Amino acid sequence: MVGQRIGIVGLGIMGSAIGRNLIAAGHTVAGFDTDPGQMARLAADRVTKCGSAAEAVRGADLALTSLPTIEALDATVTALAAAPQPGLVIAELSTMPLEVKERAHDRLQAAGMTLLDCPLSGTGAQAVTRDLALFGSGDEAAFGRARPVFDGFARVSHYLGAFGNGSRMKFVANLLVSVHNVAAAEAIVLGVKSGLDPQRILEVIGSGAGTSRIFELRGPMMAKGVYTPPTATMHVMQKDSAIIAAFADALGVDTPMLDTAAPLYDEAEALGYAEEDVGAVHAVLARRAGLKSKGK
Repeated sequence: MVGQRIGIVGLGIMGSAIGRNLIAAGHTVAGFDTDPGQMARLAADRVTKCGSAAEAVRGADLALTSLPTIEALDATVTALAAAPQPGLVIAELSTMPLEVKERAHDRLQAAGMTLLDCPLSGTGAQAVTRDLALFGSGDEAAFGRARPVFDGFARVSHYLGAFGNGSRMKFVANLLVSVHNVAAAEAIVLGVKSGLDPQRILEVIGSGAGTSRIFELRGPMMAKGVYTPPTATMHVMQKDSAIIAAFADALGVDTPMLDTAAPLYDEAEALGYAEEDVGAVHAVLARRAGLKSKGK
């Protein structure tokens, strides 16, 4: 495939890894982020530095947005709608409330552009190695055009039909991530408190039926009690859990496991782990169990 010009808005943990992988796949990448620190690192990643979201996607074959907040997405949509590029396809990769993405879709459609709802399942560490699953939804022809680019940063991309189904699937996935993360922490704390070696816990449980992708990805952090560098921050998990809880509540669906897990993430933030990896929920349970904790 001939390399394409890709514009990325949002170059945090996920966006920056995606940019590097797209360049490695032969694409040209232009990027913008409101964080000066992220912008300063672009040169090392060979991403063309742009002064605005509109500049980053100008002339692009495909635009990607990977944004941390509703406000950031709204501001980006406003900027793109003010400098419309009719026919441009924009894949929105973030986890946001469904109504927020639908509003963005309608505003961009009115400006002649097509927004795809394409949240990602995976951690920042997985993004580095292209071990991401993309849950795509929206205009099928536009998705087909974008799919070869998705192959440059995702292990698999699923087309799920009508706009919003990607987010619905991501809510299901992240509910499981939230619960599995707490379950992994709880199990490791139990084992260590009983006298088992944490490394042996990882080896033995990882070989049996009790393992999970989250246990394998975050178990090593938990075993060491070191939660940096983050692959997804505590703040992001809290945001996602609140979105899922509101979505489930609107549908009249009980989420007892999520309801139990969510306060532990709040407690981890209160202990000072807001910008560390979500594996730091382990520190909360270790503290309660009277185990010595590194750092805080």
